Amino acid sequence: MNTLVVRPTRVRTAGVRQQILLTAQQRLMMLMLLFMAAFFLISVRLLYFALFDTSSGHGNGSAAFIPARADIVDRNGVPLARTIDGYSIRVVPSKLLNNRQYLADELVKIFPDTPREEFVAKLSGSKPTYIRRRALPDQVAAVNAIGDVGFDFPREKERLYPQLTLAAHVLGFTDAEGHGVTGVEAAFDKRLIDKATRGEPLTLSIDARVQGVLESELYNAVTNLEAIGGAGVILDVHTGEVLAMTSLPTYNPNKLVAADAPARRNAVTYNLYELGSTFKPLSIGAAIDDGVVTSMARRYDASQPLAIAGFRIRDSHPGRWYNVPETLIQSSNIATARIADELGREKMEKLFRSLEFNKRPEIELKERAFPLWPKEWGRLSTMTTAYGHGIAVTPLHLASAYAALVNGGLWRPATLEKLGDKAPPPGRRVFKASTSARMRQLLRLIVTDGTGKQADAPGFRVGGKTGSAEKPGVGGYRRSSVVATFAAAFPMDNPRYVVVAMVDEPKGNAYSSGQRTAGWTAAPVVKKVVMRAGPMLGVYPDESRDVDVSELIPLVRRDGENE
Repeated sequence: MNTLVVRPTRVRTAGVRQQILLTAQQRLMMLMLLFMAAFFLISVRLLYFALFDTSSGHGNGSAAFIPARADIVDRNGVPLARTIDGYSIRVVPSKLLNNRQYLADELVKIFPDTPREEFVAKLSGSKPTYIRRRALPDQVAAVNAIGDVGFDFPREKERLYPQLTLAAHVLGFTDAEGHGVTGVEAAFDKRLIDKATRGEPLTLSIDARVQGVLESELYNAVTNLEAIGGAGVILDVHTGEVLAMTSLPTYNPNKLVAADAPARRNAVTYNLYELGSTFKPLSIGAAIDDGVVTSMARRYDASQPLAIAGFRIRDSHPGRWYNVPETLIQSSNIATARIADELGREKMEKLFRSLEFNKRPEIELKERAFPLWPKEWGRLSTMTTAYGHGIAVTPLHLASAYAALVNGGLWRPATLEKLGDKAPPPGRRVFKASTSARMRQLLRLIVTDGTGKQADAPGFRVGGKTGSAEKPGVGGYRRSSVVATFAAAFPMDNPRYVVVAMVDEPKGNAYSSGQRTAGWTAAPVVKKVVMRAGPMLGVYPDESRDVDVSELIPLVRRDGENE
């Protein structure tokens, strides 16, 4: 009997194949795990470099550490400050392949504004450093074309001011870490980087069109008059909103250089000036308010200098007896001092405190100066401060005071935020409504019949007061250095805006007919600004209407224009 024997060849073959597949699967699994581990390590390393490695540029303001920042726009939505992805050029000296001297020569060709020695120092250093922040695309391309792996080109968040120098002192600028240093950037820093609000632009009260007008006209005056600087502000008299604010000289916040440091001071809020005769309407307004002046026809002796406490108060021109309108039209220091003397120290000091001339100007900016306040309010101080000497404030102080003088008597703080539908601050009464109405008449007369004629923009019913104050210096006032100011409002039959223009140390030349005083230097600036900016603000020339000054005209004797 034969026995059938079955050979296990096929069984053994199947087992071998299964073992091979299992081994292959295990190897693939190991490779996949190794790949995942490598990917994880690389990701962790990249994260480390992004967050902690100083060579990535953290010490120089890397984008990873610059917070997102909201845009800033004007009241009509025009962008004034934006955050963009900018280009930077960096060198890592340890990776450089080419000779440092050669590279420095090439970089100077691309950046001729930087000394060659500076490039040599950066290329020879031990740590990564920036060649250029906020580089232009063509500069990036040119450095890349050098072909050295030691250069890299990180993209970083940059603050861009698309209007260049427009409203530079209002906007300010940010530091390398993306935080505000001056201006609105500093004042609203938390608001601009707050996650809850940074998606919404910060809307300012500034009108870019009006800002441009004020800047251009003031710049033309400062340049043509060979002045050392200037300041200007336009204020809504009913809300305190700042429509325009400019300070000269100016700077470009997109490109800060050390030489521009003095120009970064905001003359409107940070510089102090004795603003001279622009104080006279405020002082006379207080006297009318208090009942010291009861009749516009009452006359005051200005025929001779006024001797007081060893000093002599003088006018810049031969005088006579003046009534109240003539005191302002002729800008008499002597007559104003006599009115202030009757008002008295306590009430004069009370006026200036109510206008906050004893405090930093009320506005959101951090750059605000504390006024120079008289150490002792004696009889002499009472008289001299009445015509703007012996007390120094900022142009913004003056603008807010004039707003109260013409708007019905309510003082309000200035603001750089657009109020929109928000109700303005309730204000604080500093003048009676009847006094404000009288002062509107007197301010209009100064422009039609007095020292402010050069500010009379046809149809816009401008009213205001000139002020030409000698600068104080060692040993007394310097007659060769004048601060020329014109403080105005329009239209005077229903005031809406205050305009203050100041020219610092103008030269009397052909542009001003040889005159340095405000009537010939600052007043024309206001006229040009009003004529250009008025329609932008909804105020149009209208010769058929004006504030009624008919009762005062008979009191005015036209015997010359003095300041």
